[in-house]
Amino acid sequence: MAKEIKDIKERTFEFAVRIIKLCQHLDKKAGGPRTLSNQLLKAGTSVGANVEEAQGGQSRADFISKNAIALKEARETHFWLKLLIAAKIRPENDLSELRDEADELKRILGSIVVTARKRS
Repeated sequence: MAKEIKDIKERTFEFAVRIIKLCQHLDKKAGGPRTLSNQLLKAGTSVGANVEEAQGGQSRADFISKNAIALKEARETHFWLKLLIAAKIRPENDLSELRDEADELKRILGSIVVTARKRS
């Protein structure tokens, strides 16, 4: 079955919801999981917040800047998800879809930034 096409705002919002749910689970464990959860929560929810801000950008430069920040946050989120897997805090099969979505968001946001820069 074909994947439903969603706009970047909807996609990053749904991604943030999934990150919040994962972090709620990680927060139940003291030490490393809780510490990593805080980092992941900040980065993972920031992706969508910056995409939303970019949509209301005051200028093309503002639009590019906010999307570039969203890209950086998506990269950081991808890192934290890979770290959770590598440190065996969560099994890969639990996080692979979320990690793959972070990777896809990196690619999409990178494309948005490159295209917008070429047009300015």
